Amino acid sequence: MINKPDVRYTPEEYLTIEREAVYKSEFFNGEIFAMSGASRKHNLITGSVYSSIYMQLRKRECEVYANDMRVKVSPTGLYTYPDIAVVCGPPLFDDTFSDTLINPNIICEVLSDSTEAYDRGNKFRNYRTLPSLSDYILIHQYTRQVEHYTRQPDNSWRFLEYFKPGDGFEIRSIGCELKLEDIYEKVDIGHDS
Repeated sequence: MINKPDVRYTPEEYLTIEREAVYKSEFFNGEIFAMSGASRKHNLITGSVYSSIYMQLRKRECEVYANDMRVKVSPTGLYTYPDIAVVCGPPLFDDTFSDTLINPNIICEVLSDSTEAYDRGNKFRNYRTLPSLSDYILIHQYTRQVEHYTRQPDNSWRFLEYFKPGDGFEIRSIGCELKLEDIYEKVDIGHDS
């Protein structure tokens, strides 16, 4: 059996490939990782969170992106596609294409069985190196549960969890509120679709 040599790409090669690709991929340490599609629940939750935040920020100097805005974690070199990214103030981009955001303030990820460990672990470790990031929000799709991590002045992270009927929470850094009933509108928690 012949071993294939590891293929490594530069960030520039990745971006050239990615900008022409039909499907999205992440990039880290020279490797390109294909991303899987999202479930119906995942899409409903992402849409609800996006629309709620967008409506609250629409008259402010903020931009809200869902699914397709690539984020570069400059300190570590990770390129990824958060489910939702929010930037308040001027957005900064990696290059003149304006398709790779480098200064998100808020990142939301909808958890799935295949991504939960990564979203909680290595991905969050990378995200924490972003000086602009103030909030990281993890939203479960199989139970009504939201985990909210907020950066503290000493650079530590405060954890709050919401799961009770009627629960809601504030994203203070951008002056928005989210309610579980809105996040999970039209989502049937008892089924797998």
